[in-house]
Amino acid sequence: MGTFWSAFLVGGLICVVGQLLLDLTPLTPAHVLSLLVVAGAVMAGFGWYEPLIKFAGAGATVPITSFGNSLVEGAISESKRSGLIGVLTGIFEITSAGISAAIIFGFLTALVFRPKG
Repeated sequence: MGTFWSAFLVGGLICVVGQLLLDLTPLTPAHVLSLLVVAGAVMAGFGWYEPLIKFAGAGATVPITSFGNSLVEGAISESKRSGLIGVLTGIFEITSAGISAAIIFGFLTALVFRPKG
């Protein structure tokens, strides 16, 4: 039961921070999205995101901050194996499934619904 509470609290806190940034600052949703991805990447760079995942589980892996963590983790692991080129390839190796899903489902949604614009 403790895992559910920690996931709820951490995931909720990440969402609250994002919502407060939207409500209390002139930042656009794109700015907040980018800020949360960068925050996850910085936390991963300092080694803080992995303990957060161990503590909160899905509360830390589902929000967008986890994407930043995945980018850094992929770059670090591949750079150890392949050197400098691994930094570039590692970013895409770990995140390619999520990026592909976003593109495919975005396309399918645009076919079903009428996009604005």
